[in-house]
Amino acid sequence: MSLGLGKRIELEMRGRPADQILDLNLDNCRANKIEGLTSEFTNLHLLSLNNLGLPTLEGFPKLGKLKKLELSDNRISGGLDHLTGCTNLTHLSLSGNKIKDFDVLDPLKDLKDLTSLDLFNCEVTNDEQYREKVFAKLPQIVYLDGFDREEKEQDVDGEEDEDDDDDENEVDEDEDDDDEDEDEDEDDDEEDFEPGDDDDDDDDDQIVEANDNEDDDDDDEDGVEDGEEDEDGEEDEDEEDDDAEGEDGEARGVKRKHEDEEEGGEEESEDA
Repeated sequence: MSLGLGKRIELEMRGRPADQILDLNLDNCRANKIEGLTSEFTNLHLLSLNNLGLPTLEGFPKLGKLKKLELSDNRISGGLDHLTGCTNLTHLSLSGNKIKDFDVLDPLKDLKDLTSLDLFNCEVTNDEQYREKVFAKLPQIVYLDGFDREEKEQDVDGEEDEDDDDDENEVDEDEDDDDEDEDEDEDDDEEDFEPGDDDDDDDDDQIVEANDNEDDDDDDEDGVEDGEEDEDGEEDEDEEDDDAEGEDGEARGVKRKHEDEEEGGEEESEDA
């Protein structure tokens, strides 16, 4: 057996003062009238009274900060003037009630901030010009049964949008943190590599110097070889000169021999 509305309210408050209650969900609590709900709930933003079986809103308190009121699946057929004390109301759901006539909606004209109204599954929706008549009667309404005048579907409610924004902000912050971490890692990598690069440069310089020294050694060896070749050339020239002198000596010796032989021949002739 479900609790009465008064008892349910007391249970939901959990010992807190009425002015500290922001949200109050009393769904599925069977009640024939409003009781236990007073204007002491000065900071109440959301009130849900779905499926209570309420036939009337008589006794509904003035709740100046109330933004969203859920009254779906009750037996309400009129008396919406009891809601005019909720001057900041923006969302009102009356779906699944006994509303048959458009004139029942007239008290809602005083709710200037009301932008979303739900009358789904009420008898009044059977009128062929239902949407046109409601928008004409309540020009402040932006969304009727979840759709605007151009049949564009209503976005997710503000609370969820705020949560999505918070999630997106958290993701952006995480990405920024990741980017910063990556930058720091890159800087660390650069610092780690710089000494290695210097060592590599030093090694390269040493290799170049070694190559230069090897080239110098090669040049020295070439110089030595050139010197040896020069000495060999000089020795060859000296040998050639000696050979030439020897040949000249031999020629002079042969010449003297011939001269001596000729002289001897002449002497023999004279003796004869």
